[in-house]
Amino acid sequence: MSHPLTPEEVQRTEDLYGPLTQTLRKLIDVAIRSEAEATDVTRAQVLIQQAADLLSSHLDPQPFGVRTTTEGGLLTWGNVAIGMRNAIAPPLQVNHDENGCAVAELTLGAPYEGPPGQVHGGICALLLDHVLGATAHRPGQPAVTGTLTIRYLAPTPLGPLRVEAWIDREEGSKTFAVGRITNTDGLPSVQAEGVFIRPRVKT
Repeated sequence: MSHPLTPEEVQRTEDLYGPLTQTLRKLIDVAIRSEAEATDVTRAQVLIQQAADLLSSHLDPQPFGVRTTTEGGLLTWGNVAIGMRNAIAPPLQVNHDENGCAVAELTLGAPYEGPPGQVHGGICALLLDHVLGATAHRPGQPAVTGTLTIRYLAPTPLGPLRVEAWIDREEGSKTFAVGRITNTDGLPSVQAEGVFIRPRVKT
């Protein structure tokens, strides 16, 4: 298991690998949409393989998982929804507004396409699972998904989207949350209801 990281190590790692992740996101997008000449595609493949070989010079033998900090924090760098070092993660950043709602505004392009021009339904579910879950987290008590019910109202177009969620009610360690995805016109395309559970802390 890796040692807990100091704040300086966290910042240094984010400064180093954050730009790499952004470049990889761009690479995934352009690889899907590219109409480059065959010679350029072949050369790009060689360069990408060289980059993969460089990055493979020293690898963690375990899945990336969650890293800890010396201050007791968790670093979800490998997370499929928000991982700073995960290029397939949507550019998802959750904020809480003055009413306590969890909100994320993001733009999804070609890597997240399902039906032509539309976001894949599974990606919509991923976004809602994460943002609804964010309503249930408490300091030192992360929540896990108990149930998640998705209702698809209309196609979700690629491009700018808003994901929002709020608490319906709470019962002990359970948070009942609801949320939705809307487009730039404010029209909902997907709705969700979920139950999120804060596991008991072992003493």
